[in-house]
Amino acid sequence: MAERFALFGRHSLRSLIGKSPRSVAGQVFVLQVALVVLLVAGAVVALVLQSERDTNAEAKRRSVAVAQTFAHAPGVEASLQAADPSSALQPLTEAGRKAAGVDFIVVMDTNGIRYTHPIPDRIGERFVGRIEPSLAGKVYTESVQGPLGHEVQATVPVHDAAGRVTALVSSGMKVENVTSQVHRQLPIILGAGAGALVVSTGGMALVGRRLRRQTHSLAPDEMSRMYEHHDAVVHSVREGVLIIGDDGQLLLANDEARRLLELSPDAEGRPVRELSGLDPETAALLVSGREATDEVHVAGGRLLAVNQRITDRDGGPRGTVVTLRDTTELQAVSGRAQLARERLNLLYDAGLRIGTTLDVIRTAEELAQVAVPRFADFVTVDLADGVVHGDEPTPTATDIRRVTVRGIHDDHPLYEEGRLIDFLPSTPQGRGYGTGRSELVTDLSAATDWHEQDRERTRDILEYGIHSLITAPIQARGVVLGMANFWRAEHAPFDEEDLSLAEELVARAAVSIDNARRYTREHALAVTLQRSLLPRALPEQSALDVGYRYIPAQSGVGGDWFDVIPLPGSRVALVVGDVVGHGLHAAATMGRLRTAVHNFSTLDLPPDELLSHLDDLVGRIDQDESSSAETASDLVGATCLYAIYDPTRRRCVMARAGHPAPALVDRDGSVTFPELPAGPPLGLGGMPFQTAELELDEGSQLVLYTDGLVEDRSRDLDVGMELLRKALTGHPGRPPEESCQAVVDELMPGRPKDDVALLIARTRALPPDRVADWDVPRDPAAVSGMREAVSGKLAEWGLSELDFATELVLSELVTNAIRYGCGAIHVRLIHDRTLICEVADGSSTSPHLRYAATTDEGGRGLFLVSQMTERWGTRYTPQGKVIWAEQALPETGALPCAPVPD
Repeated sequence: MAERFALFGRHSLRSLIGKSPRSVAGQVFVLQVALVVLLVAGAVVALVLQSERDTNAEAKRRSVAVAQTFAHAPGVEASLQAADPSSALQPLTEAGRKAAGVDFIVVMDTNGIRYTHPIPDRIGERFVGRIEPSLAGKVYTESVQGPLGHEVQATVPVHDAAGRVTALVSSGMKVENVTSQVHRQLPIILGAGAGALVVSTGGMALVGRRLRRQTHSLAPDEMSRMYEHHDAVVHSVREGVLIIGDDGQLLLANDEARRLLELSPDAEGRPVRELSGLDPETAALLVSGREATDEVHVAGGRLLAVNQRITDRDGGPRGTVVTLRDTTELQAVSGRAQLARERLNLLYDAGLRIGTTLDVIRTAEELAQVAVPRFADFVTVDLADGVVHGDEPTPTATDIRRVTVRGIHDDHPLYEEGRLIDFLPSTPQGRGYGTGRSELVTDLSAATDWHEQDRERTRDILEYGIHSLITAPIQARGVVLGMANFWRAEHAPFDEEDLSLAEELVARAAVSIDNARRYTREHALAVTLQRSLLPRALPEQSALDVGYRYIPAQSGVGGDWFDVIPLPGSRVALVVGDVVGHGLHAAATMGRLRTAVHNFSTLDLPPDELLSHLDDLVGRIDQDESSSAETASDLVGATCLYAIYDPTRRRCVMARAGHPAPALVDRDGSVTFPELPAGPPLGLGGMPFQTAELELDEGSQLVLYTDGLVEDRSRDLDVGMELLRKALTGHPGRPPEESCQAVVDELMPGRPKDDVALLIARTRALPPDRVADWDVPRDPAAVSGMREAVSGKLAEWGLSELDFATELVLSELVTNAIRYGCGAIHVRLIHDRTLICEVADGSSTSPHLRYAATTDEGGRGLFLVSQMTERWGTRYTPQGKVIWAEQALPETGALPCAPVPD
């Protein structure tokens, strides 16, 4: 076809070239030259007029500027007051005239009598022009016939200090001088116009030459006859013809091509890729420029055989000519291939988009999102209620929860999301759940067994337009987890091929749902384990007002923990620790370390010694696990901060092992981070830990936290510390619970990547009148005096009911200290939630409780102490030891520390 068009074109051109001397190109050239000449002439005239107007305006502006400058020049007012103003002003005006480039500067009085003039003979004569506007204080410009000829002049007033007009100044130029400036610009304007004419004519000559080459110097009648022949051939053939330029634009489309491709009337001249009737593959072929022979493409709902050839083989313009032939008889075959491709694409997308998370409900939602609207108009997913919580499913279709509902419209009458449904065994869902086989219902109106589930709702569903259903069991490892229901209202009813596709979709989702179910179960177990290892409630104590938060990580359970441990002597220990990693191993290790801290705290060890024992324990755990090849990768890494607060002295002793330093909120609301020696993380061994002792004002807040609070991949540690400071600053009286929430709101993202433990403790001080101290001489006779002093203090506190037991306890403890101890003996009585008796001496020997034989004279003292008190014990100090005993208070005497005012 392309060869026939090329032969026709060459023959026609050879027969028409040279028949008419007046070609189209020549006529266009003459017309363009005439238009350019007119445009250039008009432009020259406009430039001359514009130059003349601009020159006149410039002359007026210069005259006004010179006159105003001279009128306000220094010395002018003094010269006007002189006896002979002309002699003083004439030299000044002449110098100013020459410097400013004007033809005259005239100074006159208010009657118009000149003081100065370029022609001295004119001095003393009346000024030629209007002076009334200037006498009124205005600047006035005019054109007059003056002594110098035709002049353009400006007149301005001269004011004295009182603002009165005392004289006038006029400056101007002769019109012939203004016109001479225009004449000097005229050659430039004419030269520019001539240059524009030459350039334009040359450009038109080049364009005309190109047009003559393109039209082959044809005359208009010859070109008309050629295009008539062209139209007759192109538009009469039964094949679609397209001519496409090298830039991808459609140059020509005959009638048949417009019909086959359903092209719009304005298709010619537009890029081929923008034509709405072409699919991307066909458009890519048409703009590729490659040759094609009977390639089949879909366009406009038809199958077209496309042939394409290049048009520049014989030196013609570069492009392609395309012929199109309708092959609609292949439509059925192509339709089945397209359907198969769409189903494969659907399955491919399902493999990518289903199961992106280990969340049961989210996986069910992804199944529905893939299927709507490409496969079904509505999708509902029902899972056994136990599966949603990670448990095994029930054997029957009872207690089935609808977890997902998705459709092309939101006003559907299907069961809503979250509803618990009991499917009857006769329904497709009940049968499918019991047998594990999918069911196809092509006509829901005829499915009477389905109507029995809910007659009113089924009627609404049918009236809504839903007509067919596929219900497929979601099963994995031979167990049915739930049902996926596909509904159609606007699509054609489901068929057997759709049933196979639905089963394939559900099978892919079932594996992900089962994995998510098992993950949910394991995660719940891990969370339960971790929650059981963390403190469920804080113990009662009077030294601190405590608030706390524990936030698990996004990935699951972790190893962060905290603790508040009451110690003898109204003291309280605060603990915050972090085990590296996540999962059951980290949670279990955290439980072991927390238990160890509790055990070590019963020995009343100072913080550095407790961390040393904890470091040894972690080292032994690592040794035990490294000996097993299966757990060699589960080595323990942990950090810990341990602090002891004594409300009687308001002192806090703390030590840390690789843990972030605490924050301290003073009573004025300022926040500091105390310098606390940084020990190595637990488990490294070989390095001692150091303690720091702080004196805390009553009402101060001590903030302990794990690194997950201030460290994050998206921000530096310094930024996190500054955010913590910002959240705590300026709120000295805020309760610890509110402070915890404020810190979490400021620093924590929605789902943190690391778990976080936060502990905020506001200090209280035991009032001085609740503590009594005595130094006891090392004399057995001093015991009776000690009993009397203690009895008096108990009466003062209203605890006389405890006289007998307290005297007995102190007698035994003081007697033991005198008999077996050494150094100074000190007795302290503390009235807190319990009555605490402490006896300190310089010996490190601890007494032991034992059973005395019948014939033994001694050995019964500590036994009596243990019977008369709730608990007793020994703690060691750098000076020796302290033996303490606690007694419960009567209800009327249970007076805790006074609360700290907010």
